[in-house]
Amino acid sequence: MAAQVLSMEARTGRSNQRYGSQGERLVAGIVPLSTDKYYVLLIQSTRRGGWVLPKGGWETDEATAQDAAKREAWEEAGIVVKITYDLGLIPERRKPDQLTAQAPKAAYHFFEGAVEKQESQWPEMHKRSRQWMTFSQATQALADRPELLDALNRCTMHR
Repeated sequence: MAAQVLSMEARTGRSNQRYGSQGERLVAGIVPLSTDKYYVLLIQSTRRGGWVLPKGGWETDEATAQDAAKREAWEEAGIVVKITYDLGLIPERRKPDQLTAQAPKAAYHFFEGAVEKQESQWPEMHKRSRQWMTFSQATQALADRPELLDALNRCTMHR
């Protein structure tokens, strides 16, 4: 298999976004774990400044949600991941007052991945910081994002 070429440019816009049958954005995400599974890598949300898991729209030129999750891991966190588990579909859990035109209703498909490489330069490095956290630290950091907490709780990391 040819080596994956990692672009230093993050995709923007929603023109290639996939949508579900109810008009919801299809979002792919990753729970990126250290190889020993004691740490998860969280990134800073550009919109609210809190911590989140790497995730983003599954686009029409991506064959699978896994492809989208791996691209988001690279663009947002600067990591190359090997997908280890499909954590399944997670429904929207935000309240109507948390939904906006910039953050519309979504359906999330999360995967667990082992971080194989962490690069010092990546597409969104000027917009986001990243931090390794224990399960309990990540649980606290994701407390106001129930859909992300659900993905974390489904993963196989050490508690």
